Amino acid sequence: MTTEALTPSRQIIDAVDAWPGVNVTPGNRGSSVSIRFGKRELGHLHGDHALHLGFPKGVWSELYEQGRIDYHPVFPGKPGFAARRIESEDDVRDVIALLRVNYDRVLERYGLPED
Repeated sequence: MTTEALTPSRQIIDAVDAWPGVNVTPGNRGSSVSIRFGKRELGHLHGDHALHLGFPKGVWSELYEQGRIDYHPVFPGKPGFAARRIESEDDVRDVIALLRVNYDRVLERYGLPED
């Protein structure tokens, strides 16, 4: 019996797709996969290499200072829009944690989306 290692994006999608209210759909940004909570996008994956997402500026600044995110390549120098490279298993775990930050924030503010 062969067991194949899951790709980084598959690991991330499997983790977040289990959260109540989350839907994973093809994105509208080329090869991206959109991770949505109701109408709100928590973030989007670009293959197995990068996560793009947004945070309120205070949250963004804290995460940036911790070295967990960087500026979004389309919005260089603009706090709020973030990018996270995915290069290791530690990155996969932190990408899931970053998406959870957005999930918890949106859940607290809006509650679970209606089906």
